[in-house]
Amino acid sequence: MKKALVITSIHSPNAALKKFSEMCRAMHIHFYLIGDTKTPKDFELPHCEFWNIENQKKLPFLLSEHLPLGSYARKNLGYLLAIQNGADIIFESDDDNFPLDNFFEEKELLNEVYFSENHQWVNIYQYFTAANVWPRGFPLTEVKKSNPSLEDLPRQKIHCPIQQGLANDNPDVDAIYRLTQPIPVSFESGPSIALGKGSWCPFNTQNTIFYPEAYPLLYLPSTCNARLTDIWRGFIAARILWTNDWAVLFTESTVYQERNEHDLMLDFKHEMDGYLHNATICKTLAELDLKSGEQHIEENMFRCYQAMIDLGLIQAQELSLLENWFRDLTTLKMEQKRRA
Repeated sequence: MKKALVITSIHSPNAALKKFSEMCRAMHIHFYLIGDTKTPKDFELPHCEFWNIENQKKLPFLLSEHLPLGSYARKNLGYLLAIQNGADIIFESDDDNFPLDNFFEEKELLNEVYFSENHQWVNIYQYFTAANVWPRGFPLTEVKKSNPSLEDLPRQKIHCPIQQGLANDNPDVDAIYRLTQPIPVSFESGPSIALGKGSWCPFNTQNTIFYPEAYPLLYLPSTCNARLTDIWRGFIAARILWTNDWAVLFTESTVYQERNEHDLMLDFKHEMDGYLHNATICKTLAELDLKSGEQHIEENMFRCYQAMIDLGLIQAQELSLLENWFRDLTTLKMEQKRRA
């Protein structure tokens, strides 16, 4: 299996990036690091393919011409590079996460796991800790509610083309949690859990795996705040997975985080649209009449993003960026066919 790792960073090579680099070298994994305007011009990391802004502009991707600068969504170019290079599986993380020894372990696409369906909001963290902790993007109205017990969930073989690992020590939580609750939090080891139709939980870009059938769903929107782009991508991706009876798999921690410095009140401000609208977003997405079948993923994504525009949460020009994304994917698919 040809593996690729994609990260974006505005920092100099730090201990976390160096750890990823060492593991990628040892395991022959292609490591793409996407820079931005603040990334040091002399960035250099062994066994890492670094792309600065100047070289990004030379890429043969339509998206590279139109993505805004200073945007976390420039990570989309790393996904396209990995796909262009024939990756069979794409891992992604952030520059303040340290991979554990099991980060690049062989993953299964079809998993016999505990399966949650039609349980509305599921706080996946509750299955891995007794602490009162919730994922970034989880509606505040739901944080006091309890999940179904693990023993009450069926075990089924589920197709899981998107898989989210947890993060120890400084997990992905929102600003309200960080301002009011204790850190660090370490999760216990435990069985994986898949969320299918009618069960929602936010997932992020910190420790996530995509298989080829889900590659179109990697797309990160540009016309919303960086504190929301991966969460809203995840809601759209999860909704589209339902159309194929696929699920998002959540697994035990395979990273720990030493978080970069943040202004928590600024994070709070940037997360405000999520606090106010995440539940409405998922209700709206759930009510869309989407088409089943992998061949309809593109159409379904446009419908989901149009719904987000209609809610006033992303801007209309997102559709042209999304169109460029799909044109690039089509071009890469044609190139791969010619090489085959």
